[in-house]
Amino acid sequence: MLFSLRSRLMAVFSVLLIIPFAALAYIVSEEATKTIKTSIESGAAQTIEQFASHVVTLLTQVEDTGNQVVSSRTTQEWLNVHLNADNTIQERVLTKQRLREYLSSYAVNTSNGVSISAFAEDAGGLWTQDTTYRSSAWFRNFMEAGKRWTTAHKDPDQSDEYLRTRSVNAYLFPLVQLQSLRNVGFIKVNYPTTLLRDAIEKIRIGRTGRVVLLTKDGESVLDQPLGGQKELVQRGLAHIAAESGEETSGIFPIEEDGGENLIFFRKLPAQEWLIVGMVPEGELYQKITQIRRTILVVTGLLLLLAMLAALWLSAGITKPLSHMGRAMKYVQRGEFGQALQVMPKVREGHSEVDYVIGVFQGMTYRLRELIETEFATNLRRKNAEYKALLLQINPHFYNNTLEIISGLAAMKREDLVMDATEAMGKMMRYSLNLNREWVTVAEEMAYIRDYVLLLGLRHGDRLHVEVEEDPAAAGVRVAKFIIQPLVENAVKYSLEKAGTARVEIRTQAEEERVRLMIRDNGVGMPPELVTDLQAELRGGESVAILSSEGQSIGLRNVLSRCRLAYGEAFEVEIHSQVGEGTEIVLFLPIERG
Repeated sequence: MLFSLRSRLMAVFSVLLIIPFAALAYIVSEEATKTIKTSIESGAAQTIEQFASHVVTLLTQVEDTGNQVVSSRTTQEWLNVHLNADNTIQERVLTKQRLREYLSSYAVNTSNGVSISAFAEDAGGLWTQDTTYRSSAWFRNFMEAGKRWTTAHKDPDQSDEYLRTRSVNAYLFPLVQLQSLRNVGFIKVNYPTTLLRDAIEKIRIGRTGRVVLLTKDGESVLDQPLGGQKELVQRGLAHIAAESGEETSGIFPIEEDGGENLIFFRKLPAQEWLIVGMVPEGELYQKITQIRRTILVVTGLLLLLAMLAALWLSAGITKPLSHMGRAMKYVQRGEFGQALQVMPKVREGHSEVDYVIGVFQGMTYRLRELIETEFATNLRRKNAEYKALLLQINPHFYNNTLEIISGLAAMKREDLVMDATEAMGKMMRYSLNLNREWVTVAEEMAYIRDYVLLLGLRHGDRLHVEVEEDPAAAGVRVAKFIIQPLVENAVKYSLEKAGTARVEIRTQAEEERVRLMIRDNGVGMPPELVTDLQAELRGGESVAILSSEGQSIGLRNVLSRCRLAYGEAFEVEIHSQVGEGTEIVLFLPIERG
C-alpha cells in the first residue's frame, strides 16, 4: 500500500497543500493588504472584462449574421420578387419558401441557437405574416430611437413552437434591396437570452455579489430580477453617468444602509449597455492578520518541493500514462495493432496505474475482436438484405405479359408475339440472375427498353415514354434493378390520374457521379410521404419496406438497395406535387466496369 497511487498523492498533497496553507495563515500581515486588495479588484474586473469580451464576440457574430443574410442572393431574390408586382403568386411563394429554408439552414448550422426572421413593411413576419409585432416595445425602440439591440422578450414570429416560447434578445438590421437601396423592412437575428444570462450568473464576486447587464436607463437586458438592489443600481448608474466621462470601465464605492458597496462597471458603447457588478466591501476584503517577509523563501521551497514531487511521480505515473494516451489515440482511429505496440508494459505491483493499463490492454484486444466480428456479420446481413429486396419484383407484370402474348397469338400477330416473347425472355434472364449485383447503365437501360416495349403492347397510345441516354454514362456500374420499379410506379400512377401516361427517363454522367432521372405526370405524392422517405433515408441504413403499409414499396425498395450499396455517397432528390406529377433523381457515385 506504501507505493499505491493513493498513498503517494496523499503524501504530496500533505506537503504541497496542508503545510503551505498553515504557513500562509501564520505569515499573512498588513503589509500584503494593499497588494491582495489590488489583486482581488483586478481579478473581479478581469472577470467582468472577460464576460464583456464574450458579449462583444457574440454580438459581433450576430451582427455579421445580419449582414450576411441581407446581402445573400436568396434574400435579395426574395426582395426582388416581393417588390415586383408583375411576379406571379407561385413565384412569390417559391422565393419565400427558399428564404425560409435558407434562414432555417443557417440557424441549424450555428451552434449558439441563433434564429433569423425577416419583416417586410407590407407583409408582416416571414414565418407567421403577423403584424402584431408593431405594438411591441422593441419595435417602437427601433423605429423611434433607432435601438437595434433589444432586451429580453419572446418572439412569436419563429419557425417552430419551441423557438416561440423561449426568451430571446435580438439584433435588428435594415432590410435593403441592394439594387435600388430601398429599405423595405428589417432582419431580426434572435439569440437565446440564456446564452448570456447563464454566463453572467456564473460570475461570482464575493459571497453575495452579483453582476447584471443593463441598458443606460437601468432596464435589465437579460431579464435579471434586481429585487432590493434596484435603488443601489440606479445610484450606481447616476454616478457612472456623472463621473466616468470617457472611461469604459472602473470601480467605485457607494454607501448604503451603513455599509459600503463596491460597484464594478464596464461600458458596451456600441449597444449602449453596461455590465454592472455589486458586492459589499466587507465580503471582498477580509482582514489579513500577519505576514512575514520570508514568504518568498517559503514560495521558493514550495516550488522546489513541487518540482521534486513531479520528478518522483513522473517515473511511475506520467510516463506510462503518456504512452497509454498515445495508444488511446490509435484506438480512437481504429488502429488497434499500432495501439498495442506503443502500449506500456504492465509491471508487477499494486499501482493503480498498472491496473488501468492492464484493463485497457485487455479491453483493446476484446474491442478489436468484437469490431472484426461485427464487420463480418454486417457484411453478411447487408448481402442478405440486398438479395431479399432484389426479389421484391411484381409477379403480376409477367402474368399480364403472358396474357398479352396470348391475345396477340389469337390475333395471329406473329411479329409482335416474337418481339414480346424475346423481350420477356431477356427480362427474365436479367432479373433472375442473382449472381450479378452490379451492372452497367447500358445494361440497365436495355432492360428498361424491353420493359417499355411490353408496357406499350399493353397500354397502346395511352403510354408515351421518352428515353434519353448519355453515352458517357453507359459504362458506369450501378446497383442492379434500380430504375424499373420507379418506371413502373410512374406508369401506374400516371394512368390512374388522366388515363394517359407521359414518362421521361434520362441518364447523365457528371464529374464524380451519375444522374438517373424519372419524371411522370401522375397523381404525385403528398408532402408528408416525401418528408417521411427522406427522414427514413437520413435516419438509418435502409428505408423501412416491411413497415411501409403498402405506400411506395417500389420506391422504398430502390432507396433501400441504393443505401445498402452506396452508403453515405448515395443522394436522392424527390420533387412531387399532388395532381401534377413526380420527379425522382438518383445521384450515384461512379463505379466503372
